Amino acid sequence: MSQSIEALARANVRALTPYQSARRLGGKGDVWLNANEYPVAVPFELSQQTLNRYPECQPTQVIERYAAYAGLLAEQVLVSRGADEGIELLMRAFCEPGKDAVLFCPPTYGMYSVSAETIGIEYRTVPTREGWQLDLSAIAAQLNGVKLVYLCSPNNPTGNLVNPDEIRQLLEMTRGNALVVADEAYIEFCPQASLTTWLKDYPHLVILRTLSKAFALAGLRCGFTLANKPVIDLLMKVIAPYPLSTPVADIAAQALSDHGIALMREHVAEILATRRLLIDALKTCDCVEQVFDSETNYVLARFTASSQVFKTLWDEGIILRDQNKQPGLAGCLRISIGTREECQRTIAALKTLPGTAAVSME
Repeated sequence: MSQSIEALARANVRALTPYQSARRLGGKGDVWLNANEYPVAVPFELSQQTLNRYPECQPTQVIERYAAYAGLLAEQVLVSRGADEGIELLMRAFCEPGKDAVLFCPPTYGMYSVSAETIGIEYRTVPTREGWQLDLSAIAAQLNGVKLVYLCSPNNPTGNLVNPDEIRQLLEMTRGNALVVADEAYIEFCPQASLTTWLKDYPHLVILRTLSKAFALAGLRCGFTLANKPVIDLLMKVIAPYPLSTPVADIAAQALSDHGIALMREHVAEILATRRLLIDALKTCDCVEQVFDSETNYVLARFTASSQVFKTLWDEGIILRDQNKQPGLAGCLRISIGTREECQRTIAALKTLPGTAAVSME
């Protein structure tokens, strides 16, 4: 009797719970505040018509422009299909399945665990302590056999920065034994906190970046890995032959031009102003227990009846991100910063819930 198709699959894949991305979760809304996207399309148009040719593995203009933007050398930059591919490339290059492990500190981004499970690498978790800061003593106790430590700062979904002094301690703790991978997907909203200048002092530091958030190009799927040349050289051995299509490279280069970077910074200023208004309005809602500070383009809040809030807004076409299953985030919903009008509509919907005070974002 022939085996079923599922039985042919690897055991770890059969047991895998895939990452539930915003689009995978679905919904029929018209106010999408669940994926940390910029809410308005940016005006870039394709200029390359050479689709009959394979693209460069690492498009020169994209690499050089991103290096200039980040204040690094071109040899310190690798571009990939989103930062998600960078997460996985590091595991493929540095971790042997069944032998090595990766470590991260929940609550945090879900792809660290999914990538490890997909490849068949052990992952270890050390929950953050109060304020979602690192528990360095607990991390130290778990480092044996760990090759990669993933650190998201600003952290998704909490929105906070990790204490830089603790990051330095972690880097000293792992020197010569593991890479520390700082996920800076949201760094444009707090550029002063970037670790790029630390690369000269820490050969085992790696930084992940993306064009999906502040650059408003989530649909482009373009990310960057920043590291010293020995790390980049190893990643180049395992990356796909043509990771970026010609249209992606075309738009990415435009986004990284002087005009594109200026446009991004205008968008960031707009998002930060709207975030302040949204936080202030949320704090006046009776159904909100706590609104957490944010250094990103989203806000995390704890609600007295989060399931009711989530469903009420879902039914009205306002799609938020439920964080109840994340460690320590019971009752929490994450709200992306949309347009001013979208955030006003969200607050208006919250006003309809029993016991919610009248609020305004004016």
